[in-house]
Order: sequence, then structure tokens, then C-alpha cells
Amino acid sequence: MSTFLPSGHNLWVVAASFVIAMLASYVTLDLARRVRTAQRRVGIAWWTAGSLVMGTGIWSMHFLGMQAFELPIAIGFGSGLTLLSWLAVVGAAAVALGLASREHFGRWQLGLGALAMGAGISGMHYIGMAAMDMAPGIVWDPGMVALSVLIAVLASAAALLIFKFLRQVKPSQRLGYQLAASFVMAVAICGMHYTGMGAARFMVGSVCLSAGELGGPGLTVLVIVAVGMLLISTLFTSILDARLQSTAERLTESLQESNARLKAANDELQHRAFSDPLTGLPNRLLFEDRLRQALLRLDRANQGGVVERLAVLFIDLDGFKPINDSFGHAAGDVILRCAADRLRREARDGDTVARVGGDEFLLLLENVKDEAACIAVAERALKALSQPFELSEKQVQIACSIGIAVHPGHGERSKLVANADAAMYAAKRAGGSCHVLFEPHMGSDASAQLELQNDLRHALARGELSLHYQPKIDGQDGQICGVEALLRWTHPQHGMVSPAVFIALAERFGLIGQLGSWVIDEACRQIAEWKRRGANLRVAINISAHQLRDNSLVARIEQALARHGVPASQLLCEITETVAMEDMKATQRTFDGLARIGVFLSIDDFGSGYSSLNYLRQLPARQLKIDRSFVNDLEFSEDARSVVNAVVKLAHALNLRVVAEGVETAAQRDILLAMHCDELQGYFFARPMTAQALLAWSSGDQARGTLDTPAPRAGGPLV
Repeated sequence: MSTFLPSGHNLWVVAASFVIAMLASYVTLDLARRVRTAQRRVGIAWWTAGSLVMGTGIWSMHFLGMQAFELPIAIGFGSGLTLLSWLAVVGAAAVALGLASREHFGRWQLGLGALAMGAGISGMHYIGMAAMDMAPGIVWDPGMVALSVLIAVLASAAALLIFKFLRQVKPSQRLGYQLAASFVMAVAICGMHYTGMGAARFMVGSVCLSAGELGGPGLTVLVIVAVGMLLISTLFTSILDARLQSTAERLTESLQESNARLKAANDELQHRAFSDPLTGLPNRLLFEDRLRQALLRLDRANQGGVVERLAVLFIDLDGFKPINDSFGHAAGDVILRCAADRLRREARDGDTVARVGGDEFLLLLENVKDEAACIAVAERALKALSQPFELSEKQVQIACSIGIAVHPGHGERSKLVANADAAMYAAKRAGGSCHVLFEPHMGSDASAQLELQNDLRHALARGELSLHYQPKIDGQDGQICGVEALLRWTHPQHGMVSPAVFIALAERFGLIGQLGSWVIDEACRQIAEWKRRGANLRVAINISAHQLRDNSLVARIEQALARHGVPASQLLCEITETVAMEDMKATQRTFDGLARIGVFLSIDDFGSGYSSLNYLRQLPARQLKIDRSFVNDLEFSEDARSVVNAVVKLAHALNLRVVAEGVETAAQRDILLAMHCDELQGYFFARPMTAQALLAWSSGDQARGTLDTPAPRAGGPLV
């Protein structure tokens, strides 16, 4: 019966090997996650480095276990076989990390991977045992050897399952699960190793032929320190890389979100730049761009000999202003939005509907066969817009005038919109609620209007604009008590241009604000000039709807007064009743601001609108100006006399002075004076005149200079 050498283990070294096994398992699990989540090239680098680190960690546990093994004889390990055992386990680690990096692996992949890993780990162990180079050789217990191999395969399968399980664990729970999994893997690895060691028997008289090579306490300490540092540094690198990658991902997400927000903001800016904010339709800028593109497409299509056409329809709502005046801007906006929706529905796919002004729309038709096709679209638009609109539980009805310009055929391509506009005005002159095709003679009217508009833009710089002044007469003493400033334009070719013409142009083409600012400054300058000549006259100026909604109006007036050294009480701002009532918030804000700086306020054309007495009572006005239509009928209409008498009494009850404009006869004067009207203004007393002529007139000089030719008031601001 064979006698075997007694054997044992250094428990401290065994404990160290278990710690190394657990640390190696923890690092391996962390590396598996890095390999799976990293980018392809980075993942390959992590797989290569991870295989070396994981294999070295498992191998070091095995080597320390061998170092913990004690026999009564000196033992050592051959360097060649020891290196081969390390390579075997590194290969097993590569298989493990390769499988762990896959998104999915099935049962057969799990089985093959466990067999490959188990073979590598078993190879590492038994090659490492062979490195002892014993003579006679080691006696093996076949059952224990088989058990150790089975443990290696099962441990490998468990490791792969743990890899798969940890993918589903939440980040907040990962540390606890990873520590527990590391402990299980360390137990499995150590169990395989020490089961394999238990299968070995050494006969009495055996000699270790490699006793002079690798081995000894110094090597044990070196392996523990070196491998521990390797594993810890690798773990630290993995954690740092994970945080850097997480930070990079957050930065990437943040950058993507920022880019998305920038894109959305850019889209919104483009949308606002090219669309009408009220209706959402394209604006004039976008319409003109689409018209250019359509003309280019038309040129290419017509090169093949097939004549195609496009058309521009200029649509202007008839009867919109009275609705806006009666119901206010909010109701007008509802009408405009509804009109836009109806035009969209009547347009064909591919056509462009745009809003280019207050109640003006443009419709671009492409690929039209002839004028009849354009007329058909215009008739549908007319019918759609003539249907009643629901407004404040009431049905209101408007219509529209449509001008049509077709290309080729209706003038130059650069004047299509202008020609359609000219045709639209021809439709209005025909009574409205109809469509008109452009004709050549209309082009001259459109060109003249464009030329006049361009001249108006330069009229200020050329000194063509001036203020004329019409006196207001005190009803008690018959003396001049103030004047109204009226804007006049002396054109170098056309002479005096009617305010009805150029004020409408200014409002339509956005020049009214510029003209209004000039009137404010010029009126203040003239007040100061008259004051230096000994005449203290209060000057009334008209405020337009555009100015009323301008938040800087009060500041602009205050600056003009200060610039010319004029007391605020010598300036009076007149706002028509219709304008004042259509936007009460803007009116109240402007009136309060002007009253704060001491400017006098007047409600002009009173009786022509639909004032609420409650609103009138809230406004800090000093004066009511009776609309000239009532004054004109005073001699012949009992109703007109009743209205004027009621207005005078109402104004006096509210502590307001009353001004009657348009007084042209002695009979009108006498009736107004009998009603105790405070001030009178009209051709009966004096027509609008230049500042110099007014000064002469007010001083009683009969040779008082040239007066304006009489012209009926246009009803717009500044006239």
C-alpha cells in the first residue's frame, strides 16, 4: 500500500487568495459592463485589456492557492508551464467577456461558453499543478478531478448568468448585487481550485524538480501586491471611464436638446418672419418669394412649347371698416381669421393664400389654363366671403372686391401684384362685391399710385410738407382761442395733393407714424415761434390710430415739448371718437399718460361713432368736438338740432367744453351760440392758412396773406 506525504495549507495565504478571487470577480463584472456599453473600438480595447486583467486575477488566485499548499519537501514551479497556465485562463476570460458583451445569448451559447471557460480554468489549474514537476508524478483521484472540472464548468455557467442578470439591475441597486455576485463567483473559483488540489496525492520520497524556480514567501507577497494593485487600478480606471462616458452622454444629450431647442427657435423665428401673426397665413415677404419661384417654374415649363399661366388675385374686404369701428378690433380680428380660413378652403392644393395688409389678401394660382379658370376661383372666393359671419351671437355680412392679373398676358411679371391691386380698385369703383380682370389702362393708375407713395416717403426730407392752421373762435367773446394744425403736401409736379389721397397712402404703406411724429415736433416748434412773437395760441393736433397704439407716443410728445420749451397746456391732442372707442385699453393708457404731463385732450367727430357714456366719463378729456355732419344739417333738420343740443348739455354736465366744426353759415353760428356752444370752427370764420397768414389774421390785418383753397375734410388723421 502506497504511503503519501502529508500536506496542508497556509490559511493566511488561502484567505488572501479568496480576497483576490472576489476582487477579480468584482472587477470582471464591472469590465463586462464596460465592454457591452462602450463604442465598438473602445469596446474592443476594453475586451482585450479586460481579458488580461480578468485572466490574471483568476490566475493569481490559483497561484496563491498553490503557494498556500505545504508539503514536507521544498516545492517550486516551472516558469514555462506557469506561463502556459496563465495563457489558458486569459483565453477563458476572453470567451467570458466576449459572451458578456453580446446583447443576447441563448442556451446553446451559454452551454458552449461554460464548457470553453471551464476547460480554460481547468487547464490553468492542472497545467499549473504540472509546473511542480514532481518525481515520481502526482497521483490523482479521478473522482475528485472530475468534480473539480464540473465545478469549473458550473462556475463558468453561473458567471455568465450573473453577467446577464446584472444587465437588468437598476443602477441604484447594482453595488449590492455586484458584491453578492462577486462573493458567489469567488466561492465557485476557490471551490474548483481546492477541489482540484484535494485530488492530488504525493508519494513518500517524491522530489520537486522545479524547487529552485518560482516560489517562496517573497513571491507570494509580490503576487498579492502586484495583482491587487492591477485589479484596483483597473477598477478605478473602469469607474472613471464610466463616469466620463456618462458625463459625455449627458453633454451629448444636452447638446442635442440645445440643438433641438435652437432648431425649434429658428423655425419659430422663420415662421414669424414669413407669416402673418393673426391668421397664420404667409405674409407679403413669403408671398413674393413664392411668386418668384413660381415664375421660374413657369419659364422652365414654357420652354417646351406648352403655354402655362399663373395668376395673382388681390382680395380686399368690402364693409370691413364699419364692423371694426362698431364692434372693435377684437371682433375685426375674428372676421379676418374666418376670412383667411374660407380663402384657404377655396384655394387649390399648391396655391398660396397670403395676408398682406389690414383687410387685404393675395392669392397665387399656379398651372391655370386660362382666365376662365382664374375667374372661377375668384367667384368661389366671392361666394365664400359673402356668407354671414358669426360675431357676438349676431350674424354680420361683408363682401369683397377682387382684382385679377394673369401672366403671361397682363403686363410685366414684376408688376403682377401692382396690376392685381389696380384691378381690385377698379372693382371697388364698380361698386364692390365683384371681380375685375386687369386691363392696360389700369396700369397707369397703379404706377401713379406707386410713384406718389415713393414721393411721399421723401416729402419730409425735401421740405414739401407743412402745417396749415384753422382758427377756433370763442363762443362768448368772438376772439380766437386756439387753432387746429392740418397737414398739407405741396408736390413739386402735382401741386397741392389732397389729404384724402396722401393720408390714405401713408396709412396703407406704414408712413403714418413718421408723418405723425413730424406733426408733433412742428406744432411745438410753431407754438414756441408764436410765443416769441407775443401770440399765445393753443394748437390742436390729430392723433391717428397707429399713434394711439404706440407706447412711446407720450414720451415723444413730452420730449418735443421740452425741446422747444413749450408748456404742455398749449398743446391739445384730438382723437376721433371711432379710434378712441375701438381700443379702449390703448385709449385709456394714452389719455392717462398725456393728462399726466399736462396735455389737453379732445374727442373729435363726436356723434359719428358708438360711444359708451361710461367710457366717455372715464376718459380724462377736456373737450368734445361735434361731428361736422350734424352742423351741416342744423338749419334744415330738427333731428340734427336735437342731437347737437343734447351733446352740448351732456358735455357741460361732464365739465367738457364743446367745439363745433364745419361752421359755414351765419345761421349755423347763431344756432350753435344759442345752444351755448363753447367754440366754433369753420369756413365762416376762416379757412386753414399758413402760420404767417394766421398771425396776420389774428392781429386784424386784412391783408393777411394767401389762404388755402377750400377743401372738404378727408376724415383721416392729421388733416
